[in-house]
Amino acid sequence: MPVGPYLVLNGRKTKTFLFAFIDDCSRLVPFAQFFFSEKFDSLRTVFKEALIRRGVPRIVYVDNGKIYRSDTFQIACASLGIALTHTQPYDAASKGKIERFFGTVKTRFMPLLKSRPANSLDELNCRFWQWLEEDYHRKIHASLGMSPLDMYLSQASRVQMVEDSASLDPLFLKREKRKVKHDGTISVNNKLYEVPPRFIGQRIEVRFDDDEVYVYEDSQAVAKAVPVNFADNARVKRERALSFQEMLSGKEG
Repeated sequence: MPVGPYLVLNGRKTKTFLFAFIDDCSRLVPFAQFFFSEKFDSLRTVFKEALIRRGVPRIVYVDNGKIYRSDTFQIACASLGIALTHTQPYDAASKGKIERFFGTVKTRFMPLLKSRPANSLDELNCRFWQWLEEDYHRKIHASLGMSPLDMYLSQASRVQMVEDSASLDPLFLKREKRKVKHDGTISVNNKLYEVPPRFIGQRIEVRFDDDEVYVYEDSQAVAKAVPVNFADNARVKRERALSFQEMLSGKEG
């Protein structure tokens, strides 16, 4: 993904990155978005939106970056019946279509920001999406003899759309193993979570994103892990200690 425009936030210049997918046949861009991060979460957001908006492709052709070779991305593609292929190292020509799109963004969209810079990431993306739909998708493409949108619509009947967008969410969860401690907790993303007592002492599979953590058995979600509330835990411990002291006092009396 190329480096996008720098945004001035709180007096500091902040780098942005553009993630995008392009349809090889029509040159239509199913979805693209600027982010502050080059991490997997950015790729996940764009890929999911591309699937929801423009359908499921037979093949996804990406470069050799670490995020494109992640287990999560490979499993998601395989689950959807998508063949995931990677470019050869240092083979720039193999990425010609997406690179030309990035060049178009640089020559046709970026100049619009010079006279009126974006003041936030949200504003940058809103203006970019408007340009994408009203300019790029609707102008005649020299190689096609028609606009990318018209070319895409001419073959829309062959596109496999996503029937239930919510069904994509579990596919993009990260997957790891965890040993459940004696107190029924596990650590995920440096946070402590509670799982049902029946898992104590077991090594379990957890699938998670930035917001939710689930326990899986035989490829099925069987429980949702709950963030530990340290305030509640401290109160419970104090109440237990007090009860024990009261019991001793009663015996002494």
